[in-house]
Amino acid sequence: MQIFGVDIGGSGIKGAPVDLDRGDLAKERHKVLTPQPATPDGVADKVREVVEHFGWTGPVGATFPGVITGGTARTAANVDKSWIGTDIESLIADRLGGSTPVTVLNDADAAGVAEMHFGAGRDRKGTVILLTLGTGIGSALFTGGRLVPNSELGHLELHGHDAEKRASSKAKEDEDLSWEHWARRVQKYLAHVEMLFSPELFIIGGGVSRKSHKFLPLIKDIKAELVPAQLQNNAGIVGAAMAAAESQKA
Repeated sequence: MQIFGVDIGGSGIKGAPVDLDRGDLAKERHKVLTPQPATPDGVADKVREVVEHFGWTGPVGATFPGVITGGTARTAANVDKSWIGTDIESLIADRLGGSTPVTVLNDADAAGVAEMHFGAGRDRKGTVILLTLGTGIGSALFTGGRLVPNSELGHLELHGHDAEKRASSKAKEDEDLSWEHWARRVQKYLAHVEMLFSPELFIIGGGVSRKSHKFLPLIKDIKAELVPAQLQNNAGIVGAAMAAAESQKA
C-alpha cells in the first residue's frame, strides 16, 4: 500500500510516495526550498509542486512545525506566524484540487510515529523520546508505545533561552560551532529533558542524524540509551503517510 507523505520544514519541503508495508519511500523524494517568508499560501503552493512532481492523486499526509489540533495550527515554529489559526488540512486540500483527503500532524510527532513502528523505537514500551535536531528542535514523546502529541520540548528553557536556540543544528551552523562544542550543548539539553521525563531511550533524528557518529559518542552522563534515528531524515515523510492511512480507516 502506498500513501503520499510531505514534510514541511523551516528550510525545505520534501515528499514522496511511501510504501507502508516496508516503511520506506517508494520513490526518491523530491525537495523544494521553503519560501521566505513561509506564509500559508506560499508553502501550500510548494506542497502542490512536490505532490504534482509525482502525478499523485490519492490521500496525502503532511507534517507541520508547530502544535496541531484538529488539522489546525495552534503555534508556528520557524515559519510565518500567520499560520496560527490556519486550517492546514483544508488549505492544502483546496490547493490540491479540493477532493484530495489531507491529514496534518506535528512534524516531530510524525517522525516519532515512523521510528516507533519501523525504526529505532520498535518494541520499546517504556518512555521513549525522539528529538529532531534541525532548524529547531522537535520532539515526540511516547509511553507504552502511545504518542503524547504536541510535546514541543524544543521550547524548554535552557540557560535563559529556548533550547532550540542553543542546541539545534541551525545553532551549530549559525555560530560555526565545532562538533565537540555543540555536543556539550546537546548534552546539557538532554540532561534537562531526562531530569523531567526519565526516558529509557532517546532517538536523535533530523538531517544531522546522518552524521550521528560525529557527535553522539561525545555525549556523556546520560542514563537513557541514546541512538540515531534509523529512518534518518525520511521519518517525517513516512510518519505523515502513516497518519493519512490511519485517517482513511476512521
